[in-house]
Amino acid sequence: MNESAYIHNVSTQDFQALVIENSFNNPVLVDFWADWCQPCKTLAPIVARLADEYAGKFILAKVDTEKEQELAAHFGIKSLPTMKIIVNGEIAGERVGVIPESEIRAFIDPFIISESDQVMDAAMAAQDEGRSEDALALMNQALASDPANVDLKINIAKLVMLEGDTKSALGLLDSLSDEDNKKDEAVKLRTKINLASQLENAPSLQEIEGRLTDNPNDIEALLHKSHRLSASDQYDEAMDLLIKIMTIDRQFQNDAGRLGLLSLFELLGNEHPLVQKYRRKLFTLLH
Repeated sequence: MNESAYIHNVSTQDFQALVIENSFNNPVLVDFWADWCQPCKTLAPIVARLADEYAGKFILAKVDTEKEQELAAHFGIKSLPTMKIIVNGEIAGERVGVIPESEIRAFIDPFIISESDQVMDAAMAAQDEGRSEDALALMNQALASDPANVDLKINIAKLVMLEGDTKSALGLLDSLSDEDNKKDEAVKLRTKINLASQLENAPSLQEIEGRLTDNPNDIEALLHKSHRLSASDQYDEAMDLLIKIMTIDRQFQNDAGRLGLLSLFELLGNEHPLVQKYRRKLFTLLH
């Protein structure tokens, strides 16, 4: 028997309880081995030490394939040692043979739920319930325990932007490295902030509509209206106006129509059907 609370010898009878059910709380690393397998004996102390070091962040389940041939057959074990990681009842990854400790860590770590991740989940739940102050407090708590967590910084920036503090949101984004600023969520958030800043001194929608009634080709009013439509997620109409601006005057505000389209493309992502639709329109217009 294993003395560690984080290591279990598993049989067909208790596999469901010790592996499948446990995997909904923490990842379970299943080590398929046999007594005659020398590489298994090389690997065993490494994964056992890691199980104790991680102290319950993952569970190590050891399956003796000689005794548990039914389990080995069920999982298609053809070579030993074989490790499979089970997450939420499903196989999430596999490694075969003896691998270095660093590679074992790299195999396990993506599935480990950190304390900051748990706090972040609670923060997102609070945000969904409309408790913005609680959400922000929890996010800052998570960031204090995990200051290098880029996703946390981006999520905090999202929240403070929703609360109207675009300056702080930009400050958080500016604190990211150049590489981290290329992440999709960071790019989209920065674009949203830029779109929001365009509304700060913009005329009201009623005033804009009045100007367009007097002159349907009032380019400045068209641009203001596209900004307002973008802010209310009416992207199709907003991009249509930006195309119209380009047809009237390509030079207006240093090609504001084209630049506005490119910003919305960044925001929505290349796979979005509207982006594909208006990329074709833009290409046709430019060529």
